[in-house]
Amino acid sequence: MEDAEDQRHFRVVINDEDQYSIWPVDSDLPPGWRPDGVVGDRATCLAHIDEVWTDLRPRSLRDSLAAQS
Repeated sequence: MEDAEDQRHFRVVINDEDQYSIWPVDSDLPPGWRPDGVVGDRATCLAHIDEVWTDLRPRSLRDSLAAQS
């Protein structure tokens, strides 16, 4: 199963809290998630997430902390 999954193509998805994940391209996205624009194998998608998701705090927390400053 693991080898078959590694052969699949994924898309990078993001939610309203600016949290990232990957999702199989042949599956409907879950509610609240939208495509980021990157599609590829698992390693490619995860490398993209490592590059762009540098602040793991949800957007609502970041906004709240910024408003307090």
